[in-house]
Amino acid sequence: MDIIAQYGHILLILTCCFGLFMAWGVGANDVANAMGTSVGSKAITVKQAILIAMIFEFAGAYLAGGEVTSTIRKGIIDPGILAGNPELLVYGMMSALLAAGTWLLIASMYGWPVSTTHSIVGAIVGFAAVGIGMDAVNWAKVGKIVASWVVSPVLAGTISFGLFMSVQRLILDTKDPFLNAKKYVPYYMFAVGFMIAMVTVLKGLKHVGIEFDFGFGSKFTNALPVATGVGVFVAIIGKYFLSKIKDDDVGPSENRFVNVEKLFAVLMVFTACAMAFAHGSNDVANAVGPIAAVVGVINSGGEVLSKSVMPPWILLLGGAGIVLGLATYGFKVMATIGKKITELTPSRGFAAELAAATTVVFASATGLPISTTHTLVGAVLGVGLARGIGALNLRVVGTIFMSWIITLPAGAGLAVLFFFFFKGVFS
Repeated sequence: MDIIAQYGHILLILTCCFGLFMAWGVGANDVANAMGTSVGSKAITVKQAILIAMIFEFAGAYLAGGEVTSTIRKGIIDPGILAGNPELLVYGMMSALLAAGTWLLIASMYGWPVSTTHSIVGAIVGFAAVGIGMDAVNWAKVGKIVASWVVSPVLAGTISFGLFMSVQRLILDTKDPFLNAKKYVPYYMFAVGFMIAMVTVLKGLKHVGIEFDFGFGSKFTNALPVATGVGVFVAIIGKYFLSKIKDDDVGPSENRFVNVEKLFAVLMVFTACAMAFAHGSNDVANAVGPIAAVVGVINSGGEVLSKSVMPPWILLLGGAGIVLGLATYGFKVMATIGKKITELTPSRGFAAELAAATTVVFASATGLPISTTHTLVGAVLGVGLARGIGALNLRVVGTIFMSWIITLPAGAGLAVLFFFFFKGVFS
């Protein structure tokens, strides 16, 4: 308690700095999960991707990023064990942020698309198990989180496989792909708008003081009319842009999909926005969750709270860090996801992005801290498998899997070192 009273302000400032560093790493590395497919399929440029992500990543982090933070913060460590030594939780969360941020910096320099969720969870488990004791870790919760890392790519891959197969059946394998694309793409646009609106309304926009209540009963039912309206609006806007694209004569039969892909390029602007929003809502937790834990301890005078209110300024800090990271260093990992796993066209990239965004939004709404990296890679693999396993670059896929395996021990090891350093300095 004396340490919290004496060094509380210093510890809080350091935690915010490390949290901003971690959020920068989330932007620099995980931006590929939101924008890599759009850029890789040439639907949008890198500059356009950064602009879209700056708006929607920040919006997702601030408007819908509060739900999953509690799972990262209080689900892994048992607060009761730390009741007599709250400073250990503060040291640990500082260490976890610095360790995860450091590893993400290293991975981003080499263009490795590693999991920010792996990084922060591994770091928290590492300092807690070694620095405090094995009993401090809620291993049952960790087991569920690890299971979600397997479920998320499988779920996203299944959805993307189904989406791309529907695109092939309804559009690409028909006699007039361009006409059918104009007919069916607005329905896909409706799905994108509906999905973003649904998660936003279900969260209640609580961080900006807006609540929806239509008196229909459950919160889910209340969200339906708003989400449906937004979906219809997005479809109408999309249909307007689609009407500007003409079915020009493209010559050889092998190029008959060129104009169809132009339609999907328009659609991918919408899916890019959806993926950025979904990514921001889910992955901001990796940076702001530990900050919230430290703020709770310091503001309560050393009491380790099982639950605390998420101050809006923490979400602002996390959103700003994500935007800064993607704008300054996101291009390297973006190239890996967008170009090296499989050849992407706008129609394939659309299926992967919408599937990944759907999975991430579902996880954010339910508080499940999945890995966006695993989700997006799973979705891209699903699209590739829809064309046959030969369409995948298995060497790149293997390298990505190896980087995932290294991430856990790297985050844990760095966190242990930083934990004992902070403990030695302040205690």
